[in-house]
Amino acid sequence: MTGSTHRRSTRDWIVDSITFVLAVLLGLYTYSEGERDPVNQTLLALDLLSGMALCLTLWFRRRWPVQLALVAAVVSIYSEAASGATLLLIMTVAIHKPWRTSLLIFVANSVSLVMYFQVRQKDDQQALAVAAVAVYIAVAGWGFYIRSRRQLLQTLRDRAERAETVAKLEAEQAQMRAREEIAREMHDVLGHRLSLLSVHAGALAYRPDASTEEVSGAAEIIRASAHQALQDLREVIGVLRAPVGELPQPTFADLPQLVDGSRTAGLPVDLTLDAPGPLPDHVGRTAYRIVQEGLTNAMKHAPGEQVSISVTGAPGNGLEVEVRNLAPNRRRGDGQGLKGLAERAALVEGRVEHGRTPDGEFRLFAWLPWPA
Repeated sequence: MTGSTHRRSTRDWIVDSITFVLAVLLGLYTYSEGERDPVNQTLLALDLLSGMALCLTLWFRRRWPVQLALVAAVVSIYSEAASGATLLLIMTVAIHKPWRTSLLIFVANSVSLVMYFQVRQKDDQQALAVAAVAVYIAVAGWGFYIRSRRQLLQTLRDRAERAETVAKLEAEQAQMRAREEIAREMHDVLGHRLSLLSVHAGALAYRPDASTEEVSGAAEIIRASAHQALQDLREVIGVLRAPVGELPQPTFADLPQLVDGSRTAGLPVDLTLDAPGPLPDHVGRTAYRIVQEGLTNAMKHAPGEQVSISVTGAPGNGLEVEVRNLAPNRRRGDGQGLKGLAERAALVEGRVEHGRTPDGEFRLFAWLPWPA
């Protein structure tokens, strides 16, 4: 335990119990060996009592490791029974304290060892000193190893926690990107369909003298467009239940069908399509969205006006997409749809330009890369 307010865990109780038993057994063994020393019985009795008392202090070694290690150094001056507890306290200091503190304990035990030789009147003091230093280094080294291993594990835990935090942030960012993607899809898909609905509904409003067949035909187109818009909306909303990569995406091959739908809505469209060769999927989808946005804007700002669409290119030269239509009342154009097109083109390393021409037309132009 690292403080008085910390409670021992089951593992701590097991480790402390084993530590106490080992210290007592080692202390009794060294005490029995020390009974042969030429000392009086009073010192031997004090040796045993002090050694066993020091073993009891091991239950508090996590709370006061340095203080108890210094006490052990003093008791070791005369006590053989304190050897086991002293070694365990030295290791505890190495585990829980910086190496400078362990060096201080080493100095204290070195002084204690010199005095121990005098008090116990040992023979062959040089060999005993070498053995004592070797044991101290081994015990302290093991403590340093445990300390470094714990620090490594703590570092790994901290890294794991940071990685988990980063993963959560990345997941939130991915959700934001998914929402932006869904918003773009809803604008691109539904904006075009609703523009068709608006054109036909406006035609009915401005043609009160239309025949029954014309009204019926327009109503059927409105119904079909509304049904298709509902289907598109279901597909886009379905993305909320599917992975982000499963967004319903059109292809470049669907471009003629898109233009035919606008023609059916009464928008005169002239399409020039000259792009032989295999076009990358992401470039084809971007080209489709650019044409779709151009048709949507044309129906919104210049219904009934001629629209000219040119899609030309070749591998190695790039793909050029241009949509022109008369828009006498339209401003330069900086809506969200056009901003979204610029972002789409940038994602495929292309560019988008738009604005009014001197002839009074609104021009939407894009260049997209087409690798050789």
